[in-house]
Amino acid sequence: MNIILLGPPGAGKGTQARFLEETRGMVQLSTGDMLRAAKDSGSELGEHVAGIIARGELVTDEIVIELIRERIDDDANSGGFIFDGFPRTLAQADALAALLAEKGRALDAVIAMEVDDDALVRRITARLTCGNCGAVYNDLTKPIPADGKCGNCGASDFRRRSDDNEESIRTRLMEYYKKTSPLIGYYHAKGELTRVDGLADIDNVRTAIATVLDR
Repeated sequence: MNIILLGPPGAGKGTQARFLEETRGMVQLSTGDMLRAAKDSGSELGEHVAGIIARGELVTDEIVIELIRERIDDDANSGGFIFDGFPRTLAQADALAALLAEKGRALDAVIAMEVDDDALVRRITARLTCGNCGAVYNDLTKPIPADGKCGNCGASDFRRRSDDNEESIRTRLMEYYKKTSPLIGYYHAKGELTRVDGLADIDNVRTAIATVLDR
């Protein structure tokens, strides 16, 4: 099974992708993660990616597609792939469709995790992570334990991202909507789009996604 998760930053795509990896044996293909892994891999393609990033240039769609092709080949026996952060444009959507067809695979679902912008801003500005193990906390929904220590590793070093402020978040949201709104229409017209409430309780979102995948 191969799916695309669409949703703005902070909508919970990563959380749901990890759950699908654990329960269905799927592999999350996050563009950012793949680029970082390629840069550090020492492969010919990785060295090319590292040079592009070092020069401050944008990685082309062709390179991203090649990275996805490699991962599909490497994990051919997995339970399928979760595309997170790709595609972002109609051209990328077409390129992904062509790659899947080349590999004899189909796109089974496109799930749009919809959010209320104001609620999302409140969620993101309240989040922080353990500086030691990366565990995520939230002032509103999962506060730091009363003893001031991470419940996962016991550290007391908690951090907030410098760009997790309202102005930066709204700028990122606008950029996401500008690029992604055509994709919503594209996949809706193809009958592949399902919308879920990205701000619902995590377990409710999991159930909604499972319902889509199991129908």
